[in-house]
Amino acid sequence: MLIAIAAIFVLAYAAIALEHPIGVNKSASALLGAGLLWTVYAIATGDHAVVGRQLDESVASTAQIVFFLIGAMTIVEVVDAHDGFEVITSRIGTTSQVRLIWLIGFVTFFLSSILDNLTTTIVMVSLIQRLIARRDDRLLFASLIVIAANAGGAWTVIGDVTTTMLWIGGQISPLKIMGSVFLPSLVNLLVPLAFISLTLRGRTIAAPSKDGGLQGVDPFERNVMFCLGLGVLIAVPAFKTLTHLPPFMGVLLGLGIVWLVGEIVHRNKDEHVRQPLTLAHALTRIDMGSIVFFVGILLAVACLEHAGLLSMLAKWLDSAIGRQDVIVIVLGLLSAVIDNVPLVAASMGMYDLAHFPTDSFLWEFIAYCAGTGGSILIIGSAAGVAAMGLERIEFLWYARRIAGPALAGYLAGAVIYIAQHAWLH
Repeated sequence: MLIAIAAIFVLAYAAIALEHPIGVNKSASALLGAGLLWTVYAIATGDHAVVGRQLDESVASTAQIVFFLIGAMTIVEVVDAHDGFEVITSRIGTTSQVRLIWLIGFVTFFLSSILDNLTTTIVMVSLIQRLIARRDDRLLFASLIVIAANAGGAWTVIGDVTTTMLWIGGQISPLKIMGSVFLPSLVNLLVPLAFISLTLRGRTIAAPSKDGGLQGVDPFERNVMFCLGLGVLIAVPAFKTLTHLPPFMGVLLGLGIVWLVGEIVHRNKDEHVRQPLTLAHALTRIDMGSIVFFVGILLAVACLEHAGLLSMLAKWLDSAIGRQDVIVIVLGLLSAVIDNVPLVAASMGMYDLAHFPTDSFLWEFIAYCAGTGGSILIIGSAAGVAAMGLERIEFLWYARRIAGPALAGYLAGAVIYIAQHAWLH
């Protein structure tokens, strides 16, 4: 059974990576892979009650991420429909791509630390779509946004789902992780940022054409919807901290608030003016293909987790390598291929707090490596998958152009963390 499951996953992953050469949409490959994996697992296991319960758990965790993604993407679409990003783009005066990418990189890095890497990616990619006309240029910026968002999310307990897991599990504490992982995360961003900047030297920004403003939207309404939309997204971590409810509930609540305010603001307008500005219309504009892909790939990885393959892999690494720092670096590299959530969950099950107390080297290094390793490949993180859908980034293009700099940044940050820990301890 395990060999069959591993083979199906490898074939599905290859089909996703070779989406354009073979002419098969990645969402179809992900769904087919997930369906086959669970079918084989259910037949081989034979215990339908256990498999059903495991599938229910996987669907619940997947649905939380999908609902969050749908809510955040819809809010961003509403802001965009009101030309809300003009509030920011009108204040960016530079025409140099090098200056702009450094600005975008640092804004993404710090915004991700207080928001989260997935929402930050959606907001920032939507922003560059308002700033840059040439798609080839946007691909580089979107790729850098993925790296910056993952790096920024790794040094706070609310910036990435894996750091949140470790925080809730008692493995890390908020202030310690910020002090220990900030510098490695910054280096993780600076190395690929410097490399990409070299390819942009001398190039200027081609701004999208302006249509003279949107009919039916005055500056007051634009500013209200921009501040409300961005404020709702930024408030999600605070909502989670206060209520201890999952983040998707905060996004859905915010979505309802944005919808209500939009209905009130535009209630007296003619239907042909009001309709393009409504949240119902924004729901038709989000990329459902990417969301379906997300469902498929998360359910596929969940099957590997329940089948025990990920735990077996973690234990094999522990026996074959032995050194904690090397094992954690390898786990981070694996997170470029396999979702980092089950990998971190497996590591939390392998090592207990009695032997590795809160804020020990192991947990902090896992937070860094699992949070940033997913940037090496475009499908290695939720932020990458979101950018892949928003900008149609090809897997092989990212692997050729971005994987090398991202890997260099990942390893440089790992060296910085190890050296910093050795110096301080």
